[in-house]
Amino acid sequence: MRQGIRRIIDPMPAAPIYLDHNATAPILPEVADAMREASLRYRGNPASQHDAGRQARRALEQARLRIAEMLGVRTTGMDADQLIFTSGGTESNNLALHGLQRAGASPPPADPHLLISAIEHPSIARPAEHLAATSAATLQTLGIDAHGLIRLDELTPLLTPATRVASIMLASNETGVIQPIAAAAEICRRHGTPLHTDATQAVGKIPVDFQALGVDALTATAHKFHGPLGVGILLLRHGVKLEPALFGGFQQAALRPGTESAPLAIGMQTALELWQREATDRRARMTALRDQFEQTLLAGWPAAVVIGGQAPRLPHTSNIALVGLNRQALVMALDLAGVACSSGSACASGSSEPSPTLLAMGLPEALVSSSVRFSLGATTTPAEIDEAARRILNVCNNLRRAG
Repeated sequence: MRQGIRRIIDPMPAAPIYLDHNATAPILPEVADAMREASLRYRGNPASQHDAGRQARRALEQARLRIAEMLGVRTTGMDADQLIFTSGGTESNNLALHGLQRAGASPPPADPHLLISAIEHPSIARPAEHLAATSAATLQTLGIDAHGLIRLDELTPLLTPATRVASIMLASNETGVIQPIAAAAEICRRHGTPLHTDATQAVGKIPVDFQALGVDALTATAHKFHGPLGVGILLLRHGVKLEPALFGGFQQAALRPGTESAPLAIGMQTALELWQREATDRRARMTALRDQFEQTLLAGWPAAVVIGGQAPRLPHTSNIALVGLNRQALVMALDLAGVACSSGSACASGSSEPSPTLLAMGLPEALVSSSVRFSLGATTTPAEIDEAARRILNVCNNLRRAG
């Protein structure tokens, strides 16, 4: 397919435009500088008892504390919450789902239930399916409406004393739709069900306050907000029990053993501090750029539809159905035209299957088959948005003529 598309698309322009920040937001220079300095300064293993190890430990714990404070985590007192460093969002999600499910009521109910929403990332959906298959648990799915919002009215009937854990995403990685997690947490709390939220796309994009959300566990990862690849976190509310998935060390209360990295933690801290410093301006700027981008595409391709556009959304995410065109052909053609985008989750982008999220919304096939996700970042400029829209419309017209 790519060779056929190449014949109808101009060669890649000199300046590629990156609109796939939901997959990875490239690391900012300030973050890379902070990590380089930390890598040279903190040479010891944070678990070692000598001076070099103690210096690394102090730096690591300072980064842990600072990240926790910025995310509304209770850090002092007998009821302090926990922040566990992991390798990223996938590990945090797996640890949360497996760890909370295994640490549930004892003895376990005869018919244990798991609950996830229909919009979950594969790093939640696949572990949930695995748990259901290997632990004789029943996996239940909370539906969403045509705007991409979870059906809160369906949550209570799905929760029973046998529900060991629930996981509902804070904001969709595909549509950007922000979910009413605080309300869901209140419902789960009344039923005694631990609630985990995957906040991977929300942290560093909108204000996220762990205590205010009322959830029991929360996932975030640094590379979604211009931090380093390879580091994420799992937040745990005080008193929440978690079974480890790894064994062989005492680090992080043995809940996630293994040598911790002070430079990676400092990189995550720096990226989050940059967001916090610029939060209001960055959100306003990205929202304005997203709206400008969508308006230009809708004017140039009247059949286009902004999916999830009627619901509260992340400021940087735009899922647009360019009706009449094939999403995979579009993504390949846009890549050749120098616009990096996606047809869905990066973890599932090699799949030709339609998006489970869009299918769960009940959208017509014409929208599902033509949807493309564009996501902006802190470095996206108005000039890039204008040029990207121009290239996208040019590609759409070329594909239609070749059609």
